Amino acid sequence: MNYFTKEHEMFRESLRDFLNKEVKGNIEKWESDQKIPREIWKKMGDQGFLGLTYPEEYGGFNLDFFFEVILFEEMSRMNSGGFVITQQVVQCMSSPYILKYGSEVLKQKYLPGIISGDLIGCIGITEPNTGSDVKNIKTKAEDKGDYYLLNGSKTFITNGVYGDFVVTVAKTDSNAGTKGISLIVVDLNSAGINRTKINKLGWHASDTAEISFDNVKVPKENLIGEEGKGFYYLMNGLQLERLIFVPSSIGAMEFAISESIKYMKQRKSFGQTIDKFQVLRHKIATLCSEIESIKVFGYHCCELYNKKIYDVKLCSMAKLLVTELHEKVSTECLQFFGGNGFSEEYPMARMYRDSRVGTIGAGTSEIMKEIISKIVLEEAKYEETKS
Repeated sequence: MNYFTKEHEMFRESLRDFLNKEVKGNIEKWESDQKIPREIWKKMGDQGFLGLTYPEEYGGFNLDFFFEVILFEEMSRMNSGGFVITQQVVQCMSSPYILKYGSEVLKQKYLPGIISGDLIGCIGITEPNTGSDVKNIKTKAEDKGDYYLLNGSKTFITNGVYGDFVVTVAKTDSNAGTKGISLIVVDLNSAGINRTKINKLGWHASDTAEISFDNVKVPKENLIGEEGKGFYYLMNGLQLERLIFVPSSIGAMEFAISESIKYMKQRKSFGQTIDKFQVLRHKIATLCSEIESIKVFGYHCCELYNKKIYDVKLCSMAKLLVTELHEKVSTECLQFFGGNGFSEEYPMARMYRDSRVGTIGAGTSEIMKEIISKIVLEEAKYEETKS
């Protein structure tokens, strides 16, 4: 099945040209600086590469989800996980909660800047002692009349250092379990916020932070949707957060295969180029087959999402399979390069580092397996929470 129209392919070509001109030559510096200059997001906004599926009234383009698929496939071919995750967090992990559940005040305040590239957002879920256990978060938002008083901390927050706002998961009622969890937008320049940058194994171009809230005053109007509905909003949003690992992993894996074949056709050993050795040829054949299989399955899941079909099982399966395969491909492709694969002068070292977090972020592989097990073995039902 062909999911891409002529308009999709024209968009891909335009985006690829832009990335090759404006991004490719700068990746090494951004990785070294461990910071992406904000002007590149403004340039992408000016060119119409952001806010693709967002409504036109906020500056978006109201396009189908496969434009986002193209965006993240092509960004990932720049071989910088930090580059692609920065906008994935903005476009698909934080801002959708404002778009889907937020008031018109919040939408007008944040969405136009997100789409123009002027604002960078992040999502604050994980805490130092809770990890994937969302229902047991400790961050509290105490009702003080016309504002909330926020206390607590979040960790592993992508865009947490240089971002402008964080969609924060907090307890508004500590005695109500999951029904006491709410989502609140917090401007990161607010008094009482401390941001500490975390040094990471990979994704060097992006910033990741631990954020602490010490008696931070947040206006009541920054509540997203209804108080106490935050957990259910999250359960909906996490499906998109997990699904976007499909295009970014596929783009990165296809880049790895392309670079490996290029190297194998040039590298000689025992009097011939190494692409002639059967053991290496068969490894390439196997990897390409596996990538193509998950690509077809992943596109199917993307099409379901595009049609607004809520399928937690398939989405979890796609995230599990594609991130596990991405790690395998990065390991195998580094091996093709031999000692050069261990060198920062060649592309596989960075991909090897960057791929490792895929089986951890947005729900670990173990969490994905548990979700799938509950659906398959216990016939658990996951229903979408409407706005």
